[in-house]
Amino acid sequence: MTLPIPELAHPGGCLCALHGRRLFTALLAGGGALALAGPALAQAQPQEGVQGDVGKASRFTKLVPADQVEAAATQQYVQMAQQAAAKGQLAPADHPQVLRLRAIARRIIPFAAPWNHRARDWEWSVNLLIDPQVNAFCMPGGKIAFYSGILQKLQLSDDEVASIMGHEVAHALREHARERMGKTMATRGAIELGAALFGLGGAGRMAADMGGQLLTLKFGREDESEADIVGLDLSARAGYDPGAGVTLWQKMLAANKGAPPQWMSTHPSGTTRIRDIQAKLPKVQPLYQRAEKPKQRFGPPPAA
Repeated sequence: MTLPIPELAHPGGCLCALHGRRLFTALLAGGGALALAGPALAQAQPQEGVQGDVGKASRFTKLVPADQVEAAATQQYVQMAQQAAAKGQLAPADHPQVLRLRAIARRIIPFAAPWNHRARDWEWSVNLLIDPQVNAFCMPGGKIAFYSGILQKLQLSDDEVASIMGHEVAHALREHARERMGKTMATRGAIELGAALFGLGGAGRMAADMGGQLLTLKFGREDESEADIVGLDLSARAGYDPGAGVTLWQKMLAANKGAPPQWMSTHPSGTTRIRDIQAKLPKVQPLYQRAEKPKQRFGPPPAA
């Protein structure tokens, strides 16, 4: 059983946000949607934890419209799912690890909106790609994917999965991809060109270029460190032990012989990374202690 994926529009067609939503809705109809309780998304959260450790959004994000970035992400996500399904590499909705990932996501996502008001309207989705890569991501607009390799090779606990998911979701909430695109546009001196493209019918071309960037984008060390901070906050509020960030990295370093895996290659590594996480734990542990804990626990897939 594979998740049915709609045919994609011709590359030269409309790539506006509404069209992207239609494509994504068709994907969600096959089981990729993540149903969430609406009121939970709107709940305010106390100004505590590590919120004071994160600054304002970069001014570079204003150079690229958020809806265009999210539409491009939607198309790339659908295309990736389509390709995986064609190869039999898209896990079905009833796969034990898909159920696990979506259960964890349902606990994390309600705490996303205070970090980014747009998250209330995102059409969140969580999927599993059957692939040996040690990798995971969250595209702009809440498009989450895990590779089976990261779950199987590292034998992750639910707390460790939540640590990864919180980190990846944080990238989307803090709009790091949008910031990187804005910096690229400014560096190339293409601000006027970008505005002209958006205003004169070139949105399809710009969105296609954005989609290509999303597949190859590498975040800087500052972005990664910020995602760590926000991720700890999200997982703690969701009822997952933020201290799992330490054991997660111990596993990662052991699996990669002391070097960070490709998906986090820009991070501080080794003891520096673990020390940075430990320094934030006193601020997020109280959130974890007060949080409602998961009533159901899952296990990792069988080791290879």
